[in-house]
Amino acid sequence: MSWLTDVHIHLSDKEYSQDTQFIITSMEKMKIRACCVSMDLDTSENTLDLSKKTKLVLPFVGIHPEKANDDLEPVVELIKKNSSQITGIGEIGLDKTYVSSQDGFKRQEMVFHKMLSIAEKLHKPVSIHSRATLNEILSILPSYVISGVLLHWFAGGKKQLKTAMEFGCYASYGPAMIYAKDKQVLLSETNRDRILVETDGPVRFSRCFAMKPAQIAFLPSVVFCAAKVLNKTYDDLSHEIEQNSKRYLGV
Repeated sequence: MSWLTDVHIHLSDKEYSQDTQFIITSMEKMKIRACCVSMDLDTSENTLDLSKKTKLVLPFVGIHPEKANDDLEPVVELIKKNSSQITGIGEIGLDKTYVSSQDGFKRQEMVFHKMLSIAEKLHKPVSIHSRATLNEILSILPSYVISGVLLHWFAGGKKQLKTAMEFGCYASYGPAMIYAKDKQVLLSETNRDRILVETDGPVRFSRCFAMKPAQIAFLPSVVFCAAKVLNKTYDDLSHEIEQNSKRYLGV
């Protein structure tokens, strides 16, 4: 049985705070590692603390576009101070739904550029939030040399996906792909060596998940569905995805 990597989950979120040891035990039993992404300074610090409890938590530190107005410098200093312990930079990106003016979006862009420049300097992979801003993000990325670029929860169109693949980006698919035909189509169009899987917990998913907060235990179901869409066995696809995860993380 291959190990799996949940490439995008917010394990430092308060939703999971009472179940930390149970989650770690589940990860050990199910052979799942997790890229634990952060939103701001507090969750970045919590992510680093969590990573000290188990090697299965791979800490990603950064500022989410929703938090772009927060003071940037403490997060920058935290990254510099802990660069050897940090696996990647994230969750970072752009999202116009969180701003009401052009100045607000410019602030997001400034923070995004700063996070990308840090990732480039430290040779770290990035986990990018790109809701309704894929065109802007795809125009920015060529300015940086970053080996592992993940467009998490990819929700663009086929043309944008093609551009992302040409740039060498990775695209991850989560629980919504199990019941969303449009996500399955995008998965089938994604380069096989660029497919990753995630849960994005504690996001809640409908249909078969009954609006429960996503758990890391959902991940095998995502892989089973993807295997069916791609006409592969679970074992073969899980092995391929894990090789993709290692390349993305540079390990």
